[in-house]
Amino acid sequence: MQQFEELKFGHFYHIYNHAVGGRNLFYEVKNYEYFLKLYEKYISSVAETYAWVLMKNHFHLLVRIKEESDVVGSFTPDRVSNPVRGKITTMQFSKLFNAYAQAFNKYHQERGALFERPFKRKLITNDDYLKQVILYIHNNPVHHGFCKHPIEYPWTSYLTCISKQPTNLKRDTVIEWFFDRANFIAVHEQKIDRDGIEGWLES
Repeated sequence: MQQFEELKFGHFYHIYNHAVGGRNLFYEVKNYEYFLKLYEKYISSVAETYAWVLMKNHFHLLVRIKEESDVVGSFTPDRVSNPVRGKITTMQFSKLFNAYAQAFNKYHQERGALFERPFKRKLITNDDYLKQVILYIHNNPVHHGFCKHPIEYPWTSYLTCISKQPTNLKRDTVIEWFFDRANFIAVHEQKIDRDGIEGWLES
């Protein structure tokens, strides 16, 4: 059984989770849009986002937790006492999932837990895995049969990466990891080692 530590300041994480049982996290466009709205509300103050995908019953995120000074500075002093400092980032993700679950259940007139707990997170210490995780995330809809290419799926950061529209996604850094936009697109055409990545996530 995996043991999940608090999210560490200044580190990269692959954060992912599923709905409980046979439930779905998203039924319609409004659900996806509202999750992303809450994501901006709760997560922008504690983490930078490099890649994401929202699937019907699960999601994947690649984030870098901001430095402690940047995170603590965005909260009022009474909320950042020493016992709480190291938990702020984890708490914000939990608030996101709780807020979405409450709104989702109310809107769809359902009840009960929505997300598996605790949410899963994998510390990334290998630079090669940063690129591999991005490819894994963007190709998730392809793997699950929702499309034949990431460009066809709307709820992923792939479209943002190849766009020039303003974004909070760390797009420039992502493209630099793949050298340039053309190579970023070309690499997404290649087959990825899903088994290797999934084995690493569960290790």
